[in-house]
Amino acid sequence: MIGLRDISKVYEVGSQKVVALRQVSFRIQAGEFVAIMGPSGSGKSTLMNLIGCLDRPTAGSYQLDGREVAQLGEPDLARVRNQKIGFVFQNFNLLPRLSALRNTQLPMLYGGIPPGMRREKALQALADVGLADRVQHRPNELSGGQKQRVAIARALVNNPSILMADEPTGNLDTRSGEEIMAIFQELNAQGVTIILVTHEQEIAQHAGRVLQFRDGYLVRDEIVANPVSARSILENMPLEEQEVNGSD
Repeated sequence: MIGLRDISKVYEVGSQKVVALRQVSFRIQAGEFVAIMGPSGSGKSTLMNLIGCLDRPTAGSYQLDGREVAQLGEPDLARVRNQKIGFVFQNFNLLPRLSALRNTQLPMLYGGIPPGMRREKALQALADVGLADRVQHRPNELSGGQKQRVAIARALVNNPSILMADEPTGNLDTRSGEEIMAIFQELNAQGVTIILVTHEQEIAQHAGRVLQFRDGYLVRDEIVANPVSARSILENMPLEEQEVNGSD
């Protein structure tokens, strides 16, 4: 599904050149759950932007479903981002004046989907992430974990084959983070390809594969033999911790 060969990315900052990625090569097959790890400045967010077609590499080849991304024009790239890739961010990126339902409908506004179908699909997406009873709530009426669930519903509403998540548990407490990871694992079991950026080893161990970056280089590509089950962690979490952190 995703193939990178000798990808480099250089930013010009004033008169200085900053190398964010250095000849990175790897492949991701359809249905994989991949965690991208690395310290601040390692290039992982730059890589996420390139894979998500939000930016272009300085050099190298990026193929998505057999198509060379460099040969796609802006209309084609916009279509890929809207229909093939769903995005989830650390800060949720929800519009504060809109309800969970209307936030979830936003990606469908650009696809010519009739209003009735937009509402139906958004309601189903929110129900799928456990928010059927929160559809009319605005972001300031939701907990952090609930906001992230709305963001996931929004990312999934166009049925993308790839879900990209940039530090999706970074602003959440332990229980809420595990609930989000349980949703990702369930989506992956249904065939959705998950690519997740995180700096937390505990979160990365929920994935089936870990790519470790440092100073723009891919330094480790490891298969996780027995990914940690988020659902099992939630079931075994002490009651006291559930009561403190379980605001969702």
